[in-house]
Amino acid sequence: MKKIDVLKADNRQRMDDFIKVAKIIYKGCEQYVPDLDSDVRNLFKPKKNPGMIFSIIQPFVAYKDEVPVGRIVGIINSKANDTWKRKNVRFSMIEFIDDLEVSKELIDTVCKWGADQGMDTIHGPLGITDFDKEGMLVEDFNMMGSINTLYNPEYYPRHMEKLGFSKEVDWVQIHINIPQEIPGRYSRVAQYAKEQMGLRVIKVNNDLVYRQGYGKKVFDLLNEAYAPLFGFSKLSDEQIDHFLHTYLKIIDKKLIPVVVNAQNEVVGVAITMGSLSKSMRKANGSLFPMGWYHLLKALKWKPEDNAEMLLIAVRPDLQGLGINALFFDDLIPIYNSYGFKWAETGPQLEDNIRELSQWKPLKPQLVKRRRCYKKDITTD
Repeated sequence: MKKIDVLKADNRQRMDDFIKVAKIIYKGCEQYVPDLDSDVRNLFKPKKNPGMIFSIIQPFVAYKDEVPVGRIVGIINSKANDTWKRKNVRFSMIEFIDDLEVSKELIDTVCKWGADQGMDTIHGPLGITDFDKEGMLVEDFNMMGSINTLYNPEYYPRHMEKLGFSKEVDWVQIHINIPQEIPGRYSRVAQYAKEQMGLRVIKVNNDLVYRQGYGKKVFDLLNEAYAPLFGFSKLSDEQIDHFLHTYLKIIDKKLIPVVVNAQNEVVGVAITMGSLSKSMRKANGSLFPMGWYHLLKALKWKPEDNAEMLLIAVRPDLQGLGINALFFDDLIPIYNSYGFKWAETGPQLEDNIRELSQWKPLKPQLVKRRRCYKKDITTD
């Protein structure tokens, strides 16, 4: 029997192997969208990942006769555990060949690592924050992935069940075809929101985001709107600054409608962007020699044929009052002008009926069900 060793990825060679595992497993897979190698490395650097201020994070690599065959990350998010009164260790970025012995050794390693620090439950896949990639794909393995979601082979869920995990929550994604005209229901509700509620859509620019503080206002709204959702912990000021200076500078702000009231308070936001899935596949994990060109082309010159609707947030006291119609009223004409044929949301909790029902006028399809698994940590 071949020997399996699971080791901490605590030096450059093992981090190279940590990255290599995904390249091995997804070689030739047309649905997989790779991360940039530099982004993966930066996840484990405190200067690059402000979530490490309140989280412990440890990557591991599994070797079978010295060949890398799997990987996993253990995360203890003290802020989330304090918020939800839990003792959870999260697992993230799990990848493994179709060998139950490998997946078992990876999970057992994180269970022991978490138990040694007082944790009693393991769950995942989850990142540090709710805005990280989360949820193992359990359906629609034939569909293209995206830069903001996980993709995995069909055998992964089978391994989780054999290893004693059960469902904690499911997320689904919404797939819509972009209509040529704004559905009448959205137009009517949007007009009412403007005339009777004094709401309007603005598009932020760098001056509004950074000098006038609208970027911080948007993330404060996200913290407020997402607070009741599964596993959420508020973004810190350091995380907000990181998101603002890392991502908002490159995202096309025409695709980010922000709703303000008569007092110029931010009461709603939809963060969307053109898809980068095909471009990231061409880059294959690296900006050089030509990865930067493929990404810049999709961002600036020739968009791909679909949009990613990353998230929508509405201030809690205004939810269900038609603010979502303002987003669609604004975005549908812009999507058409960009040539987008379809759009897909990020993962949405399957029991969040209010959020899921907003898509009805667009004849949505529920796709890409993904799951957070959990089990008690037991020690022999």
